[in-house]
Amino acid sequence: MKSLFQLNPDITYLNHGSFGACPRQIFAVYQQMQAELEYQPVEFLDRSFFEHLKQPRQALANFLHGKPENLIFVPNATTGLNIVARSLVFKPGDEILTTNHEYGALDRTWQFICSKTGAVCRQVQLPHHLGTSQEIIEALSSAMTTRTKVLFISHITSSTALLMPVEELIRRARQQGILSIIDGAHAPGHIPLDLARLDPDFYAGNCHKWMLTPKGSAFLYCRPEQQPLLEPLVIGWGWQPQKIYESPFIDLLERQGTRDISAFLAIPAAIAFMEEHNWTAVRTACRRLVREAVDLLSGETPLVPVGLRDPKYALQMAAFVLPRCDRETLKKRLYDDYAIEVPIVAWHEHTILRISIQAYNTWQEVLDLSAALQKLL
Repeated sequence: MKSLFQLNPDITYLNHGSFGACPRQIFAVYQQMQAELEYQPVEFLDRSFFEHLKQPRQALANFLHGKPENLIFVPNATTGLNIVARSLVFKPGDEILTTNHEYGALDRTWQFICSKTGAVCRQVQLPHHLGTSQEIIEALSSAMTTRTKVLFISHITSSTALLMPVEELIRRARQQGILSIIDGAHAPGHIPLDLARLDPDFYAGNCHKWMLTPKGSAFLYCRPEQQPLLEPLVIGWGWQPQKIYESPFIDLLERQGTRDISAFLAIPAAIAFMEEHNWTAVRTACRRLVREAVDLLSGETPLVPVGLRDPKYALQMAAFVLPRCDRETLKKRLYDDYAIEVPIVAWHEHTILRISIQAYNTWQEVLDLSAALQKLL
């Protein structure tokens, strides 16, 4: 399937998880939408703005097993989660309960909120050598107190590539009157996602990663009961409108002035692409390749895999703890000397290397990474 993507053929791209990669077929729809916008900007962005977004909103809702009236489009998951974090009212002593495996940009978001409000962000320390999902559930559940206002957790963690047991954690949080906010940046298209079954209070996910859409395409889901809590990051025509176009929730948060909505309009094409190419089978093949890569890299290099032992939690990403090394030099040498694009990041006291396997990756690329790491380390 490599020929269906636009990636540089001279680069071994094992980093789909960072920014995704958009197939040519979907990108062509995106560019067609941009051409229509430029052909008649007023018609596209004024008279037909909400009409344009109806089909992709419905298509996305169907894909996520949610309702379109509970979804808004945002450029990325970080923006969606900032809408939630900066809308909620915290007082000194309120707690945001989270883990040490969350995305760094959102760690900073909560630090910012706490600095403004006097709330406290409390991280449950989960080790990188996790055992079972039940251990995660019990660790977070036992940390919930009467001061806990929010449970914030990733569905799939970014640095450590862990599938978290969010469904049970959402249920337990609701039992205690705690709002659940889920960072689903890596979930849509990566794992089957059923928002009706999960039933979080808030859920943000990217379409431009594993759903293969163009960059700048993401969503925020909000449970109907919690929609009055949200305020826009940008005040525009949706604030105290003279006319409701979709709903107070959608109008308030999506009407932000001039912006290119073409990436959202390519969502139906991305869903059709995955259906056309039997993406369930593609994901299964990718996960199998990841498991084989974990065995190879942990056997032939000093890398120590991160993850749960239960195979049902296997993903298209895998993370490894590196031995002590100069991570910036290692990353640069992998790219400059071997043309391998792979993220190497600091995670607390560890250095983490993460691989992503998408439809365009091959076993030979995994072998090339292993050989390069053996030489460089």
